Amino acid sequence: MSSNPKRSMKNIVLGLMLFLAMAACKSGNEKEVVEAEAHHEEETNHVELTEAQYRTAGIETGGFSVRKLSGTVAANGVIDIPPQNLVSISAPLGGFVRKSELLQGMKVQKGEVLAVIENPDFIPIQQDYLETRSKLEYAEQEYQRQTDLSKENVNAQKALQQSTSELKMLRARLAGLKERVRTAGVDLAGLEKGTITSVASIRSPISGSVTVVNVNLGKYVNPTDVMFEIVDTDHLHVELSVFEQDIPKVKLGQLVRFRVSNNPAQEDLAKVYLINQKINDDRTVRVHCHLENEDHSLLPQNFVKAIIETGANPVNALPDEAIVDFEGKSYVFVKNAEGERSFEMLEIGKGISENGFTEVKMPADSTGSPQFVLKGAYALLSKLKNSEEEEGH
Repeated sequence: MSSNPKRSMKNIVLGLMLFLAMAACKSGNEKEVVEAEAHHEEETNHVELTEAQYRTAGIETGGFSVRKLSGTVAANGVIDIPPQNLVSISAPLGGFVRKSELLQGMKVQKGEVLAVIENPDFIPIQQDYLETRSKLEYAEQEYQRQTDLSKENVNAQKALQQSTSELKMLRARLAGLKERVRTAGVDLAGLEKGTITSVASIRSPISGSVTVVNVNLGKYVNPTDVMFEIVDTDHLHVELSVFEQDIPKVKLGQLVRFRVSNNPAQEDLAKVYLINQKINDDRTVRVHCHLENEDHSLLPQNFVKAIIETGANPVNALPDEAIVDFEGKSYVFVKNAEGERSFEMLEIGKGISENGFTEVKMPADSTGSPQFVLKGAYALLSKLKNSEEEEGH
């Protein structure tokens, strides 16, 4: 059976034309779908009310309010104490602990005996002190005698110089021994009366609370061992870590509002007192703040969350009710030029909030002086989303 060449060619041409027609149709449909989707996306943020809906929603419009809102810087930190209010106590000459009744948390007063230690090495120091004191008494008498003789030209000047030198040497030696006796904790008043002892008292150099106890009876402590730690909590301060980009906003004297982790319901006040000039490895700067009022419920190393008030600055602001939050973003409604009851939902950035007003940061491409919906914004959001759901069905 032979085929007709003309008929075959005709069929090929017809098939090609049909394919091109179908492709063009499909392309046109896709273009219509894309345009429809783009148009729907544009319309998604557009809402128009009837006159009745406009009255029911209680819509009020207006422009920006220029308000002075206080800027703030958020920071974390701890309750800290000055170095002079935290004392580590040791036995300068070492010894065996013979007495101590301290427990962590106990209050102690400055000069109070914290422990009694025993060390035989205390005895030679006291002996040297008493012997040197006796020699000094003789040297003073000899110096006076040589001085009197020199006035009568009875002795040579050299003898007076030797006496003067001996006197100065013994005075220096006695002063050094006296300091060693005092540092060891030996009772100097008893020693002056001739009483030599092998025990010494370790006394508190400040008033405060005992936070560390590292001793027990009979334990030998070396001069480098920390026996006790005492904290004076009467002068606590707040030590904050502020990110380097926020430091230019922080100034001395600014008010700090803070809460501690173990009592978040209570707010305390402080003021910026010192700003460190070094950036730490974590890109923060230490800011030292003094408490406005002493709070004895605060404890050293309490974790702190703080807000530093950096001062009032004029900003473009809207009432809080003019800003709606939806799906994690913030929006305002702007009146369209198309009509009195036509509005567009516009995404914005929020800044400082204070006293019912919030700073509004408009998109970079926005121009002019828009009229915002100041009241009824949530009614418009509800109307807009309900319309979308109806279109979806």
